[in-house]
Amino acid sequence: MSNRSSVESGILDGLSRREFVATSATAVAAATLVGQGGLTQAAEEKTSSEQLVTKLYESLNDKQRARVCFDWNHNDDRGLLRTHVSNNWSITDRRELNVGGSFFNKNQQDMIEALFFGLYNPEWHDRIRKQLMDDAGGYGRQQTIAIFGVPGTDQYEFVMTGRHLTIRCDGNSEEHVAFGGPIFYGHASKGSPDAFNEEAGHPGNVFWPQAVKANNLYQMLDGKQRKQALVQFSPPEDEISFQGPKGELPGIRIADLSADQKEHAQDVLKTLLEPYRVSDRNEVAKCLEAQGGLDACSLSFYSDDDIGEDGVWDVWRIEGPSFVWHFRGSPHVHVWVNVADDPAVKTNAAG
Repeated sequence: MSNRSSVESGILDGLSRREFVATSATAVAAATLVGQGGLTQAAEEKTSSEQLVTKLYESLNDKQRARVCFDWNHNDDRGLLRTHVSNNWSITDRRELNVGGSFFNKNQQDMIEALFFGLYNPEWHDRIRKQLMDDAGGYGRQQTIAIFGVPGTDQYEFVMTGRHLTIRCDGNSEEHVAFGGPIFYGHASKGSPDAFNEEAGHPGNVFWPQAVKANNLYQMLDGKQRKQALVQFSPPEDEISFQGPKGELPGIRIADLSADQKEHAQDVLKTLLEPYRVSDRNEVAKCLEAQGGLDACSLSFYSDDDIGEDGVWDVWRIEGPSFVWHFRGSPHVHVWVNVADDPAVKTNAAG
């Protein structure tokens, strides 16, 4: 992270957006999920990302703060706005306050873009740009932001939203949760003739390989295990509240899988986490460990929305006492994520 100071000073020196984002990506290069040096890198990475939130906040004038900055516990008709998540929404006015528009000056646009891409594994930046192009006409077109609390203190959070997008940066202000709270990602790929109704195999969908990895695990199950794992009716996609340790989790218990099947389940989790920065992946690992790891979770596949009726399950779910990763692949990909170390954490989700 030796070039972090030059990156930060470059914001105010007028460094081009593309150069700044590329340099920031280098500064937060990904490490393994939990491995040697991973926590050190995660701490440096989080400092870089969270410092950008503070610099952005300090650069805002009074008019801008009045539109995009809120008290920590701000509520509106959506409930506690800081924790809200949906598949297609604007946390602030999409017409006037989109991150690529004139409401923000160029230096602020640079900071927002670098901050946004700093939340992802650099190896995923091109795929995230493709998703944004297919779903929203590109980065900066339909995305909006809000800042809650006061960056630089122990209680603040940055949230960016849009179509198929809810992502957060919180400096660990939100206790007990990963990602700063529930997140959402998705993609309606133009690789199918009708992007809204994707074909079987989901050509061009950047997130479909996650489902391929999960379906490969289904193929490893024996007949009895498949009967346990396959459920007829899928729950509402935004049903991501926690059931706790006594909840009736659908599907098959990962604890009951064989050693090689468990190993593949870990690979599924790794694939799910791969798009994100190291510090967020580490937080997920800590939250999972606190609730008993993957062994405390179940894996379920759903047969009611099988595109092409090919037995490659488009809808599937990993769920634990305080862990939900719901993948809905029909008619296109929607993924709802809610991870905490305590099932008492409340969720504010809307489909």
